[in-house]
Amino acid sequence: MNHFERFYATIERKPVDRPASWLGIPDHKAYKGLFDYFKVSNLDELKAKIDDDAYPVELPYHSPNSNAIYAAFNFAKKNFDGVEDARTLTAPGFFEDYSDPDLINDFDWPDPEKYISKEECLNAVEKAPKDRPTLGVIWSAHFQDTCAAFGMETALVKMLIEPEMYEAVDKKILDFYLRANEIFFEATKGKLHAVLIGNDLGSQAGLMLSPDSIRKFVIPGAKKLVEQAKSYGLKVLYHSCGSIVEVIPDLIGAGVDVIHPIQALAKGMDPHNLKEKYGDIASFCGGVDAQNLLVHGTPQQVRDKVFELRQIFPTGLIISPSHEAILPDIRPENVAALFDAVKETI
Repeated sequence: MNHFERFYATIERKPVDRPASWLGIPDHKAYKGLFDYFKVSNLDELKAKIDDDAYPVELPYHSPNSNAIYAAFNFAKKNFDGVEDARTLTAPGFFEDYSDPDLINDFDWPDPEKYISKEECLNAVEKAPKDRPTLGVIWSAHFQDTCAAFGMETALVKMLIEPEMYEAVDKKILDFYLRANEIFFEATKGKLHAVLIGNDLGSQAGLMLSPDSIRKFVIPGAKKLVEQAKSYGLKVLYHSCGSIVEVIPDLIGAGVDVIHPIQALAKGMDPHNLKEKYGDIASFCGGVDAQNLLVHGTPQQVRDKVFELRQIFPTGLIISPSHEAILPDIRPENVAALFDAVKETI
């Protein structure tokens, strides 16, 4: 099978010659170690050497605040000195003290039309190799951004006591992403094959909020994003770190094709459990533990894990690290072992 056939067959849970695989998106700080080990000089050469089955292209975005679409919103709240605090999900956000949805435009919302170039989008996608599927990395993390807009603790409280305010902010953020994605999709029509979107909904031990709250405040936005991508004929990978086992049926019901990244050590996310519960309705990407195994394990232990995953999921699993980023603490020899084991006959 070629890369396209293997990628689509794995997602559609059809027979494959071997599982599809994906390197993910290595952190820039990991480049030197990977390049030195594999004796390559750039990421394209690395991907050619490991021979994985998808090529990621991030949606190009350039504004005064950010050169990444996932950081398009500057919600940092100014302190009493007028200096912005460092932006984290848990820091106070611009809308922390807001209760009136009519004041939503007090914030200077960015306009994706100003900061996304159709020509740059097309050029980025056309640079991707033609022999494998192109995966548009668009994130569209409306839940996480809405949490940042208030500060996470405040956002979760707003869901309960002032849902109209929460939903007003979420809608503005979602509308931004829908328009940004439309620009990207139109510029690259017929040249993309799949997209990666998502929100981190889980912790190591369980969901960060109740399943009902996710169904009310997150799934409707996910459905709009998925429907938009599918109107362009794209497969959709939905990312969430942590234990999300309880809401996988909801994501599949929203039209998601692939659940990513199977955080292997999170509660309920072990491959046997996922296969038993959802193997007939869901496909997955990930599964090779990036918290402990790829960091501290031996190449043989990594190979054994890949062989185990292949036994559990003869198809329906794109084998990949259980995080979208290869971080600097992951041993390059374990990356090599992962992709060697994907290709071996068992």
